[in-house]
Amino acid sequence: MVTSIQITALDGIVNVNSLFTFAVFVGLAWNPTSPSDTLITDPACTAGRGVGEALISFHVYSFSCFLFSSLVALALKQAIRISRAEFLGQVNKNLLRIGMLISGIGSAFGCVFLMLALVNVVQLKLGTLSCGSSHTYAAVVPLVIFVPVAILIYSSLVLYAFTR
Repeated sequence: MVTSIQITALDGIVNVNSLFTFAVFVGLAWNPTSPSDTLITDPACTAGRGVGEALISFHVYSFSCFLFSSLVALALKQAIRISRAEFLGQVNKNLLRIGMLISGIGSAFGCVFLMLALVNVVQLKLGTLSCGSSHTYAAVVPLVIFVPVAILIYSSLVLYAFTR
């Protein structure tokens, strides 16, 4: 028997991934490397081409992870619905757990790649980390603290649902 905790966890994964996928898609459509759209005053602190390339790469990796995670979660929900509607019996709980774990891992990796993309956006707009700008660090430090903490909380809840 599938519990409401598992259904709620799958819903949560899909909802969060949808928001982040939209954000990543908007980020890919935006041109952050425009030289006229920056707050950098020292030319030595301007990010190089590699930072822009990494930004696009991390956006694509993030988009891929969120899409993968959402598709796995939606497939699991569909399998649950089909088994209930057609009285095919119970869903294999071990496969459900493994699918939930894979979906959660995909979401967590998507968040990590999105965080790395945002670090590169900050470097393009405020200057590279190596320049030591207080504005750059003020933007990046909370990002690299809060996102991993949130991923840890999220992963704990996914693992809780995994064990139920």
